[in-house]
Amino acid sequence: MHFQWLTEQLPTDRMLATVVMDASRDTESGDRAVAMRWSELRRSLDDQGPGAAFSGVLEEQVLRPTRAGGPHGRLVVASEDEVLMDRLLLAPPRKDEAVLTMGPDVFALAREADDTVRYLLAEIDRTGADLVLYDSTSGAVGGSPHRESVDGAHDVLNKIRGGGLSHKRIESRVEDSWERNAETVAADLDRIVLERRPDLLVLTGDVRAVALVQGALGAAAREVAEQVPGGARNNDVNGTFEARVDEVLEAFRERRRGLVLDRFSAEVGRNGLAVTGLARVVDALRKAQVEELVVSDEAIGPVSTLAEIKLWMGEKPLELSMHRDEIRQLSSGDAHARRADLALGTAAAAQDAGITIAYDGAEALLDGVGAVLRWDPAKPSGLTEAQPG
Repeated sequence: MHFQWLTEQLPTDRMLATVVMDASRDTESGDRAVAMRWSELRRSLDDQGPGAAFSGVLEEQVLRPTRAGGPHGRLVVASEDEVLMDRLLLAPPRKDEAVLTMGPDVFALAREADDTVRYLLAEIDRTGADLVLYDSTSGAVGGSPHRESVDGAHDVLNKIRGGGLSHKRIESRVEDSWERNAETVAADLDRIVLERRPDLLVLTGDVRAVALVQGALGAAAREVAEQVPGGARNNDVNGTFEARVDEVLEAFRERRRGLVLDRFSAEVGRNGLAVTGLARVVDALRKAQVEELVVSDEAIGPVSTLAEIKLWMGEKPLELSMHRDEIRQLSSGDAHARRADLALGTAAAAQDAGITIAYDGAEALLDGVGAVLRWDPAKPSGLTEAQPG
């Protein structure tokens, strides 16, 4: 799962504080509970060196309610001067964590990317549609989704009772108006899908109008379209419909992970373009060989099962090793120890690798990590067999 859209928002050459915490406020004592969690995190930051400066910037932000209902988490990244990112997480973390490091905690960003499904909701009737572009986690705290409406120019919309030629002419004009309006909506959906590249296009509303719109979509929009019954244009929030959308989004997340995990399993099984185990993953990252880092839920954290393991690094993100002496051969600078989870994440981001979380089948991951490789180092010039598209 690629997450450059998150990492590109953050500097890599400055000290940053990354906070992942339970932000749920569903009980009467919710505000107090969040304040107590933050108090623990503040002490943790203060213990990590110059954390007090970051705590001052963070405190006002993390104590501000998210306005999201139900259990949820929060990811906040700040420099000494300002809050750089504040996003919702679908579920509270198993444990709150605050990390002070050069650049962001990339594994935390990868979990947010795994949560996020960008989808375009089209609530359709026979006159047009209301369109809303969402992040599934509601995106940035305090942010609002992109909204617009599209209305067809054809207004002969209602069939009438009766018979004869006049009735048939009116009925034909009604059908023609529905189809023309559907084509107008479909053209707008095609445009937005091509411009904004949502993961899913969710179609709902009048059954006949939805079918006409779906039939008029271009190839790109049709490929990501899903019909979800129960929604309607200009209606209040419908809990049953929202639950159906959530099911569609979760099914998409599972498919997205599954494509990577199935490939990883197949390649590991034939000793192909995949490796597992910390030492082999470190070696592949050092060679900029990793296409997708595969990490177990426990290893990606918070708190990561890799947090107590130290890797050695040089001046650059890909100068990393299990052994200090090796860094002296790779780097002109001094070797320094870094938490393995932070080092792996930074190296993955530096080579534009994706990160996929393995919730199921993680037992196949030695040390909780594996990697799908871009090329096979055993072959001349790094050439591989042709891969299916």
